[in-house]
Amino acid sequence: MTRRPWLRVRSEPSGRARRALTVLAFALPLLTWSAISYVPFLWHPLVLVEDPGDASAPGDYAYLQAGQLVDEEVFEARNGELAAAGKPPAQGTPANPIYLPPPHQVGAALYTAFITPPQRAGDHWLHESLWHSAQIIFWGFFYSALLGVPLGVLCGAFGMISRLFEPFVDFIRYMPAPVFGALAVAILGLADGPKIAIVFIGTFFQMVLVVANTTRHVDDSLLEAGQTLGAGNRQLMLHVVVPSILPNLFRDMRVLIGWAWTYLVVAELIGEKSGISAFIYQQQRYRNFENVYAAILLIGLVGLVTDQLLGRLERVAFPWKYGPSRIHFWLAGLRLRREARQRAAELVPPQREAQRS
Repeated sequence: MTRRPWLRVRSEPSGRARRALTVLAFALPLLTWSAISYVPFLWHPLVLVEDPGDASAPGDYAYLQAGQLVDEEVFEARNGELAAAGKPPAQGTPANPIYLPPPHQVGAALYTAFITPPQRAGDHWLHESLWHSAQIIFWGFFYSALLGVPLGVLCGAFGMISRLFEPFVDFIRYMPAPVFGALAVAILGLADGPKIAIVFIGTFFQMVLVVANTTRHVDDSLLEAGQTLGAGNRQLMLHVVVPSILPNLFRDMRVLIGWAWTYLVVAELIGEKSGISAFIYQQQRYRNFENVYAAILLIGLVGLVTDQLLGRLERVAFPWKYGPSRIHFWLAGLRLRREARQRAAELVPPQREAQRS
């Protein structure tokens, strides 16, 4: 039995290997982070002072205190001063900077952030901030898709519309969305309007070009067959072009909604700070970096879960492209059982009449 090579162009690994690689995709970064956090000789540039020694000993570094994080050079210099004064040396352990907390602290912060009330009156709980951010993403992407998808389809289908709109769209898409922040605040105020506008601007112009490119990949033979049967532009668009691009269009939306999340932090810091970005900004000011990491991981987790749900929905919605899924077999089984019950119900009255006679 010959083994398949691990690497082959355009070849997917087996089911077991695919699951193992998916686990490794998350395990390897976590192991790297853990090694940097817990293995002292890898990268611990600071020293956590446990015992500063005799504070009465003179020197430039007599300010050391227990629990303080100092550079290794400062710690060694203080020990040199204590040795010169005939005092016992200071005690400390290697440590990472405060901005690189270990995984267990971030995990604990992720849990406590949901059960700990805000530190100031008027601030929001973490779940409230996350829900507010999700609303910003939803409405910004909704308006972007509402206008961008039809325009992209028309640009991909009609050369005249493409020449009319795409040059300007291509020009605007190179402008960073945050540069429109001041105008958005001036026009839409300080609330959620400018935030939604930044997400809209960041995705709309890219969406038009991506959807137009997807539309151009419709098989020409399908269009020729429709024209041969006498289909006009409207019929070609509704019955040939749109059904042909639906699976790839859905995949484009999956990619672009991830793009929308990348504009979230910038958008929420425009005008009145709000959402998960305000929580990150606030925790950074308090130097609670474990909460900052927890919020960042939470954004990634929400995005990953959303993408996986959309991926499952994609396979269910387009069985002609990906094959039937378990849900299709389950629905087919329900339909067969319902039809069997109906046939049985139709056979009961004649049987009863035969028994009576």
